[in-house]
Amino acid sequence: MKIGAIKETFAGENRVAMTPDSALQLQKLGHSCLIEAGAGANAGYTDAAYTAAGVTVLASAKEVADAADVVVKVRGPEPAELDLLHEGETLISFFWPAQNPELLEQAKAKGVTAVAMDMVPRISRAQKMDALSSMANIAGYRAVIEAANNFPRFFTGQVTAAGKVPPARVLVVGAGVAGLAAIGASVSLGAITYAFDVRPEVAEQINSMGAEFVFLDFTETQTDGAATGGYAAPSSPEFREAQLKKFRELAPEIDIVITTALIPGRPAPKLWTEDMVGLMKRGSVIIDLAAERGGNCDLTVPDQKIVTDNGVTIVGYTDFPSRMATQASNLYSNNIRHMLADLTPGKDGVINHNMEDDVIRGATVTKAGEITYPPPPPKIQAIAAQKPKEAAKELTAEEKKAAETAAFKAQTRNQVALIAISGGLLLLAGLFAPASFMSHFIVFVLSCFIGFQVIWNVAHSLHTPLMAITNAISSIIILGALLQIGSGNWLVIVLGALSVLMAGVNIFGGFLVTRRMLAMFQKS
Repeated sequence: MKIGAIKETFAGENRVAMTPDSALQLQKLGHSCLIEAGAGANAGYTDAAYTAAGVTVLASAKEVADAADVVVKVRGPEPAELDLLHEGETLISFFWPAQNPELLEQAKAKGVTAVAMDMVPRISRAQKMDALSSMANIAGYRAVIEAANNFPRFFTGQVTAAGKVPPARVLVVGAGVAGLAAIGASVSLGAITYAFDVRPEVAEQINSMGAEFVFLDFTETQTDGAATGGYAAPSSPEFREAQLKKFRELAPEIDIVITTALIPGRPAPKLWTEDMVGLMKRGSVIIDLAAERGGNCDLTVPDQKIVTDNGVTIVGYTDFPSRMATQASNLYSNNIRHMLADLTPGKDGVINHNMEDDVIRGATVTKAGEITYPPPPPKIQAIAAQKPKEAAKELTAEEKKAAETAAFKAQTRNQVALIAISGGLLLLAGLFAPASFMSHFIVFVLSCFIGFQVIWNVAHSLHTPLMAITNAISSIIILGALLQIGSGNWLVIVLGALSVLMAGVNIFGGFLVTRRMLAMFQKS
């Protein structure tokens, strides 16, 4: 099959759906690749780079659409772009079918098979094709960079000869993919980072990244997100009021707010109201990643950056991934490549559009002149229910006493048997072995007992238990070697000195390794 990528026509869109690297991988699946001239220029990929990767560069989008069996792009298609496609051709791109019923009807009328990357089910097997997550990851990181660009202070705190600079305080609202990426970038820049999410179970993940989770004094059971495609479910009015109250308390202390709360296909919830903006300090920054759907902030203007009367900068850009076009194109083209890998199971260049596959069926919105949106819920294999364990029988006082007595008798019998066997072996040794052997044997047994007690009672406060035991053994070796160094035999003296040297290296090396391990967990 021929896979063709066309240039994005949306104003300001710099991404491209095929990169030279992804084209090489597609060719390994048996496909040949086409691209419109200049399609990758804004993402940093020249036509020469595509040619070197074995991609055929054609002059126009119409030529690509006429020659290709599958057309890939980033943004949802414009009506004019759909008109370029022919019956039986496959389109893979973002589509947003719930918001574009006219495009669905047009694709149906054209007989085009449309695969919507925004409809890939959020199941484990489909993570490699989850373009929403890969783009959200970039948006979250870029949001922190935009905030730093507009914030008039350092993110990290500093103590200089000219004075002390306090660290910035950042609040990330929403701990989805974009929110977690923003938390990671903010913490790495040295800001004191707070994060809020309606799902309290993400608190541990947020804390593990170095941020502080904002808890509410409110009890409400949240769903696990399965019914909303992996996103947080809408909250009740009571929960929302408690949430807004908490944000009003935080607003005067927060320098940067990054809002990420958005469920695809729904208007963005208003979480940062106009009065909260009024409570913020001059120079504060709000980055609204939900601006495309109305914004989480009351004052957000999509695609614009505004400054309020009290000096708060509100950024409502809707093209954060496009502002990192090279990285975004690389990730998105990998999502496309993985989708085509599933569509080409034989790696022979033949597309097998298996509608029994949960991922392919979920992402397909039109096929063979029919609208297949919305898809049925994915078939999730049920986990076999475990048989309930029988409750342990409660023993009476008499039964407990009888069980303890039986255990004590069994332990006593084992000890008596062990002593009897050991005594018998010693008697046999005494009958046949010379007298000197017995004296040496008794010293050996006592040495083993004392050494065992010494080794296993060493505290391992600055060591792992294994390293502490190793050092204790080495210490006993040093003591024994020192006693032998005073011998008159030169060979014994040499062996004793070598023993002291090797055991000493072992001990000092153990402490050095421990020091380095501890240093790994110390902040520089």
